Amino acid sequence: MLKAGLVQLDIRFADVELNVAAACDGIDHLAARGTEILLLPELWSCGFDNQKLIAHAKKTPAILKKLKKKAEKYNMIIAGSLPELSGGKIYNTLYLINKDGSIAASYRKIHLFTPTGENNYFAPGNKEVVAKTSIGPVGLMTCYDLRFPELCRSLALQGAMVVLVSAEWPLARIDHWDILLKARALENQLFIIAANICGQDPTIVYGGGSQIVSPQGKVLAKAEKKACLLDIEINMNEITEFRKRIPCLELAQK
Repeated sequence: MLKAGLVQLDIRFADVELNVAAACDGIDHLAARGTEILLLPELWSCGFDNQKLIAHAKKTPAILKKLKKKAEKYNMIIAGSLPELSGGKIYNTLYLINKDGSIAASYRKIHLFTPTGENNYFAPGNKEVVAKTSIGPVGLMTCYDLRFPELCRSLALQGAMVVLVSAEWPLARIDHWDILLKARALENQLFIIAANICGQDPTIVYGGGSQIVSPQGKVLAKAEKKACLLDIEINMNEITEFRKRIPCLELAQK
């Protein structure tokens, strides 16, 4: 059995210090409950404070340093999306820190959400990522990526047993979130851990509803619309058993 958890944050727009404190508090509490893999939401340090992204991105290395210490202290995998400054460009990057405190992988969001102009402030990634971790292969996705089934299928075919979805998904389309999480888990026969935010920023109300979904599309744990911690034990053997019973991924590889 594996204890999986997430922190659903009410992100305070542009307030990095407060957001980091809230996230670290959540990590500490979930560590005390035995969580082994933990997910934080999309751009959890600052939200989509697009006008000040460079300033926020310059704080990311120090934030990652804190998370590395937490991961090593608690023997825990920690992941979440943060703004990354590289080569004069800003990326929406989902970092995964392994239990030993090393960065096992980083994934730059491929599908930028053009309706809100995300593409005007961020550069798109161009590489799918399956991280090699101490619990097995873990695929990485960020928010809008959820609407593109080919990405999750590719992660599954590359061996992902768990896919993490770090998000800022709006309340207005929260029913889509619920449907798509189940679909991605079921069609790829893997676990989905999805961390959303709640509350609102200057323009958008967010839906919460963070959840952990089984390979059979069953919602094992689900948050409501307020800041909270979520954790549950998952049985990784369920993946192998279900894939043997209904071997659809075998056909997908041919």
